Amino acid sequence: MKMEHKEFIVIGAGPAGLSAAIEAASHGIKVTVYDENARPGGQLFKQIHKFFGSKEHRAKIRGFKIGEQLLNEAREKGVEVVLNATVMGLFAEKEITVMIENEVHHVKGDAILVATGASENMVNFRGWTLPGVIGAGAAQTMMNLHHIKPGNKILMLGTGNVGLVVSFQLLQAGCDVVALVDAAPSIGGYGVHASKLARTGIPFYLSHTIKEAEGDDHVTGVTIAEVDEHFQFIPGTEKHFDVDTICVAVGLSPMAQLLKMDGVGMKDTRGGFVPDCDACGATSIPGIFAAGDVAGIEEASSAMIEGRMSGIAVAEYLGYTSKKVKEERESELATSLDSLRQGMFAPKNRGKKITETEEQIPISTNLLKHGYVADDEIERFPGFIHKAKVHPVIECTQNIPCNPCQSACHKGCISIGKHMTSLPISVSESECINCGMCVASCPGQAIFLVEEHEDFGLVTLPYEFLPLPAKGDRGVALGRDGCVLCEAEIVNVRSVKAYDHTALVTMKVPAAYVDRARFYKKGDE
Repeated sequence: MKMEHKEFIVIGAGPAGLSAAIEAASHGIKVTVYDENARPGGQLFKQIHKFFGSKEHRAKIRGFKIGEQLLNEAREKGVEVVLNATVMGLFAEKEITVMIENEVHHVKGDAILVATGASENMVNFRGWTLPGVIGAGAAQTMMNLHHIKPGNKILMLGTGNVGLVVSFQLLQAGCDVVALVDAAPSIGGYGVHASKLARTGIPFYLSHTIKEAEGDDHVTGVTIAEVDEHFQFIPGTEKHFDVDTICVAVGLSPMAQLLKMDGVGMKDTRGGFVPDCDACGATSIPGIFAAGDVAGIEEASSAMIEGRMSGIAVAEYLGYTSKKVKEERESELATSLDSLRQGMFAPKNRGKKITETEEQIPISTNLLKHGYVADDEIERFPGFIHKAKVHPVIECTQNIPCNPCQSACHKGCISIGKHMTSLPISVSESECINCGMCVASCPGQAIFLVEEHEDFGLVTLPYEFLPLPAKGDRGVALGRDGCVLCEAEIVNVRSVKAYDHTALVTMKVPAAYVDRARFYKKGDE
């Protein structure tokens, strides 16, 4: 078999792989990326939600748009991307075998980066092999790539960020999400993600898990039950739902098989076996690097920075840049990565029970149990204020790395400060001009514009469902818990290019409900 030669081989065209390829190519390296899929971008093209972080992390940009940006950058740098190319083996001396169009190629690289990502975990329960039991990633692929509804009535197992985000996207696709279930005693993902689900009326069942999926040749129902502190079912707590789909989002496992095959040193972590590598992804074998989820499960924003760090490390390894330049760039990227690894959900806090924010404000227990901040808890957070004129009310109550709301407001109505994880503050002395940019820019859809009058109030909320309400429509306003509060009338609908597909819907409600009304439902629903 003829041996082909490549200067730098990247295995995986996801956020980490493409970012590494771009960084390396910017230093003059000829990069070849192999990916087994028909299109590059990895998970990015499934992600239609807006990213968290800051401007440097591509915050408030939707995942698939980031994927397009990375692909354009890779093309401009001359990166070769080979699709439908399955790397079957990684061997000594940086050699790989790759299947392309039913033909096996034997390729040797001067350096190799493994950025193969992760695979979905599954939970075994009675009936778990029935058609209709799918992973959350599969649901995203069906909806956002192939425009197919995964099902009509769906139960979601898992309340981490993946379960929360995919549940919201299921609603956007027209599915009926009957419940979110998790064996853990509290919600695992960002509170803002949970809140935007709770205000639509979807219930959360914590300390519950699936007992049985029902059906003969496909799912027709599901029974869940409460579990004790040892995760054993509590008799008599069963609850039944008529569903045709069960969606599972219970974590990911790094796909490190190629690295193991080559004898790379591995370590056991809470997220599975991952390569034992340095900050730039250099493994125990010189010239073999790893980045992204294969090296440890994190968000795509982190994976892109890790990829860049591996790219500069490869440039130094191959002699395209100096150690000094590499260290300077590594330090810059490490600072950016560290800013994403702060706050309540930082790796250092995994497994810890956080009881108060960085500002010493007690965490909302209701948020952790039910997905929404209770009405009697919300006023203790700095984003909640009363003001006669229109003003932003910010219901972001956890320290997460995100600050696009601060830069979106040019009138100084919102302040976060230097620390990206600080809770947003609604500045009472500022003058809001009702532009709505803060509402549209918030990745967690946690900002509302409120205008208080003597007899009524106007609440402007983010809305990402079709069809959009129209001015003059009458329906009901829902509270943070998804329960009906009062009648509501739509008085304005704004949808402009600058909002990036997040419409701003303004509803008129009685004055008594202006602090509680957070979602609109049409009268005939």
